[in-house]
Amino acid sequence: SDLRQMLATKSVENIQFLPFLTTDANNLSWLGYGCLKGDGTVITVNAIGAALQTLYILVYLYYSPAKRPVLLQVLLLLAVVVTGYGYFTVLVDAGTRLTHLGLFCSVFTITMYLSPLADLAKVVRSKSTRCLSFPLTVTTLVASSSWTLYGLQLHDLYITVPNVPGIITSLVRFWLFQRYRPEQDKPYSPLPA
Repeated sequence: SDLRQMLATKSVENIQFLPFLTTDANNLSWLGYGCLKGDGTVITVNAIGAALQTLYILVYLYYSPAKRPVLLQVLLLLAVVVTGYGYFTVLVDAGTRLTHLGLFCSVFTITMYLSPLADLAKVVRSKSTRCLSFPLTVTTLVASSSWTLYGLQLHDLYITVPNVPGIITSLVRFWLFQRYRPEQDKPYSPLPA
């Protein structure tokens, strides 16, 4: 929906850039893990995810009025990816490479799933779910559950464990949507001058 909004309005107003960047980094990390492990499912899903996130980044950059900060963040991401690639291919021996990369990917994914906790606190304080996306919550629950089941099937804790927080935070969001229904939101009118 963010991409559609950017294309329709030819603007990046009210769209945050950081989620595109961190999701792209996450996809690229898991793509590396899938390649190292030889797991076609992880490779395919994350290659598509990285391509889509890169498209979002390019569209955001195109419509952004402040191109310099966005470009600097993209260059920082590229530097991190190249540094990570160098670390995992040069400094980590082949016997422990998969373990180190799996741990890195797991920590990164857990961090991504827990990052919206500030929004959840805001919802409780304001008693409004306006800042939450219901479709994103559904998608996160489905994706997290799917990856958790896939990890369990493979007995791969690096895939299983980091997706559990995605399930938990999605369930908390559903509870918040139930607790603070959108129709409860009161429109605020400006005070007369």
